[in-house]
Amino acid sequence: MKTLYLFRHAKSSWESTGISDSDRPLIPKGVQKTALIIKFLEKRLTTFDLIISSPAVRAYETAKLVAVGFNYPMEKIQLDRKIYDGYYDRILDIIYGISNEVSSSAIFGHNPTITHLANLFLHPGIENMPTSSVVCLTFPTDKWEDLPSSDPVKEFFITPKMLKYKEKPSAD
Repeated sequence: MKTLYLFRHAKSSWESTGISDSDRPLIPKGVQKTALIIKFLEKRLTTFDLIISSPAVRAYETAKLVAVGFNYPMEKIQLDRKIYDGYYDRILDIIYGISNEVSSSAIFGHNPTITHLANLFLHPGIENMPTSSVVCLTFPTDKWEDLPSSDPVKEFFITPKMLKYKEKPSAD
């Protein structure tokens, strides 16, 4: 069984002038919303064998928040430019290339790519993954490269807003 968590980065600032898109930092509201997601994941006894993030500051900072929440070593977070570039097929290459010794992996990325990537596995799909949201998919396979021929199960899709208003996470 393989478990894939697809995270959209937390809310970042558009107000910083003179800063590149990839250098935009998180805002406090984004950190707070990610804390809600971490608490939800803790209750589900979530574990990560591997965390891979876009190198953009907002994605990497989100990945670090989650890593701290789960005692995942910071130095083991992998950064991959392909996640930032905006092509879901490049992220699929990353996923299919994960070592089969890894059972659960988390990818931290950006919209619209992260939503499109999730929707490759979901029917019906998700309209939009807001900031700090996560979708968890499980695949009945022992090999990451076999995900395309596996029948995925959406374990949950959760957003900070769902947690704030005590909505149930969506699942099939």
